[in-house]
Amino acid sequence: MNLGMGQIALLIVLALVLFGPKRLPEMGRAVGNAIREFKSAMNGMMSTEKKSEEVPSEAAKTGAKGDENA
Repeated sequence: MNLGMGQIALLIVLALVLFGPKRLPEMGRAVGNAIREFKSAMNGMMSTEKKSEEVPSEAAKTGAKGDENA
């Protein structure tokens, strides 16, 4: 789906008419903040997942020793 310059201009004019010149920058900032928060949350989840894979759980550490003591 390729958009030409005329179509992009039409979309911008339509957005200005619907939302107004004052509301449009506020909406852009809100969308930018939402994307930024989503990215940071995803990076946090990925780093937490990597840490959990690198560090073995306590059960895995004591698994062989726990069997001997039982």
